[in-house]
Amino acid sequence: MPAEPVVVELFTAQGCAGCPEANARVEAVAAEPGVIALTYAVDYWDYLGWSDTFARPEFAQRQRDYRRALQIRNVSTPQVVIDGRRQAPATAEALQSAIDEEAARRVFPPEIEFRETGDRVGVGSGRAPRGGADVVAVFYTAGPQTVEIARGDNRGQKVRHMNVVSAVRVLGPWTGRAVLYPLPDADAPDQAVAVLVQSRADRSILNGAVRDGR
Repeated sequence: MPAEPVVVELFTAQGCAGCPEANARVEAVAAEPGVIALTYAVDYWDYLGWSDTFARPEFAQRQRDYRRALQIRNVSTPQVVIDGRRQAPATAEALQSAIDEEAARRVFPPEIEFRETGDRVGVGSGRAPRGGADVVAVFYTAGPQTVEIARGDNRGQKVRHMNVVSAVRVLGPWTGRAVLYPLPDADAPDQAVAVLVQSRADRSILNGAVRDGR
């Protein structure tokens, strides 16, 4: 993966009729070598009759944080956020265009390096954003997962998801100096982890790196 990948975050729900198509679009771009694609399932559509099997309340909170930062009126699904800086329509052309534009924008981001021991990750020095940044570990199951939906708007469908997130943990602040952070254990030994350096103020992602599951 390139040293400066683009982070594509999809907010989706198993009970959302319009989400399976967006899931497929994000799965397609996840195969690109310069993309970190992450799927967050939200729970606010559960009242329609199907409780999302991947959803956690903190994922909806992450989406609300983006709503404030991007000055979007409401949260809804599907929503695709690129590098924490912009939302993009989940169409093939619009999504690819947004990824290409963000890839061309990156200038001297802080380097991220996983230690061979697997229990630490280093973030190099660089220019920190105003207000500082956090180093965030996003644990996920790499690859596709399919869930058969028994109730709600997608009843009877087998909905496919890519790189489903199970946990988001803040490792600590980053102020521009090189720092080595302890990396907590994943929920399962075969999970992958994406480490993101993310601005606190505007939620933009300065850089990201992935360690595959072990």
